[in-house]
Amino acid sequence: MALTKRIIPCLDVDRGRVVKGIRFKDLKDAGDPVEQALTYERQGADEIVFLDITASSDFRETVYEMIKKTAYSLSIPFTVGGGLRSSIDVRKVLLAGADKASLNTAAVMNPEVIREGAEVFGSQCIVVAIDAKRAGPGRWEVYTYGGRRPTGLDAIEWARRAEQMGAGEILLTSMDYDGSKDGYDIELTKAVSRAVNIPVIASGGAGNPEHICRALVEGEADAALAASIFHYGEYSVEDVKRHLKGKGVSVRL
Repeated sequence: MALTKRIIPCLDVDRGRVVKGIRFKDLKDAGDPVEQALTYERQGADEIVFLDITASSDFRETVYEMIKKTAYSLSIPFTVGGGLRSSIDVRKVLLAGADKASLNTAAVMNPEVIREGAEVFGSQCIVVAIDAKRAGPGRWEVYTYGGRRPTGLDAIEWARRAEQMGAGEILLTSMDYDGSKDGYDIELTKAVSRAVNIPVIASGGAGNPEHICRALVEGEADAALAASIFHYGEYSVEDVKRHLKGKGVSVRL
């Protein structure tokens, strides 16, 4: 039997509040992270992702107390990212209650942090987040520091390398589509999904349940992450899963 596809609400957090923007800019308040996480769990979310989106750019530490509160309240897997610069930081978020740690800027700056994390905590705990922007036909460039710095790295090659270093999962965000509600970058998602043998989470652009369906089916992603459509009550996680079920996609209801 095929594994069920996962639906993952994302809590982008800035200074203790959930925020959502368009293409990583124009952030708007979207609520309290602990309350949001509990709401999504009740709706049937498979996991929650918590990203302190300005931690790297502002060189701030992730808010560990908020992690503890959120993790304590949940019974589903919980991933934390933002401002994690070393295996010591990974240890801190895992001890605070997270199930997985998401690395982006730190992984690019020092890829050994992926290997160290995988060896000490297990690959299942290490998620490498890739923020990618189209750089030409069939090519996407990796950005760091919350989408502020281009790296020159090819997103597909970087995903392969992350897997080789021990990453257990890729969280792939299209910067071109992020917050647009125009749908995911299917070409990017499929390219990365086919390039690696670890799960790929599609992110950036969900506007309705059909967009999520396309990312999972056409984009061949193992999971879909969304924010805006959930935060502002346009759709619930249950709405999305029932749509997917009706399309023949295997999900946990």
